[in-house]
Amino acid sequence: MRTHAAGGTAGDACDGVGGAVFGALFRGFGDRTGLIHALCEIRLAPVRQAVAEGPRPLGPATPPRERTLALLDALRCFKLDHRHLSPALEEAASDSPYGAGHYDWWHASLSGELEQLPGFTGSDFAAHALLSADRADLVDHLTDRRELSRAHPRTQLAGFTGRVLGGRAPGETAAEAGSSSGAGPH
Repeated sequence: MRTHAAGGTAGDACDGVGGAVFGALFRGFGDRTGLIHALCEIRLAPVRQAVAEGPRPLGPATPPRERTLALLDALRCFKLDHRHLSPALEEAASDSPYGAGHYDWWHASLSGELEQLPGFTGSDFAAHALLSADRADLVDHLTDRRELSRAHPRTQLAGFTGRVLGGRAPGETAAEAGSSSGAGPH
């Protein structure tokens, strides 16, 4: 290692600069939680825009059943794409996803669609229950620990949601709907 005239090493100088940058970064967001929330909001912005004004399947002109399935798939894709960010975000909210800032938006969006389904009741609780199937720790368990493909949990969630809404998910056969593990009485 090279030694600087002041007696320190080049590594010491880098550590000092790195620490200063790291500290400035956190100060800009308040703390680690603020930084995590800011990253989440930046990465969720395209999804929010698609829901607010985009085309099918997320846009406002989409029929409620199709949009409900699309909202949950968008959330699942977000969690899969940001597996390093999602658990940190949920943990930052006192180890619960319900305190995460984005949870209220997902819940309001989803329950709003469920309210529009003819004959569907209990949309507030149903939205919470459906969102619980997308907790970051469950996504981690299915994809990393059980080593399932990215498509598998997405297909399973779509099938489950289709059955909760009455019927099947688009593209799901009657045999697939009947053979899904964890659904129905045992």
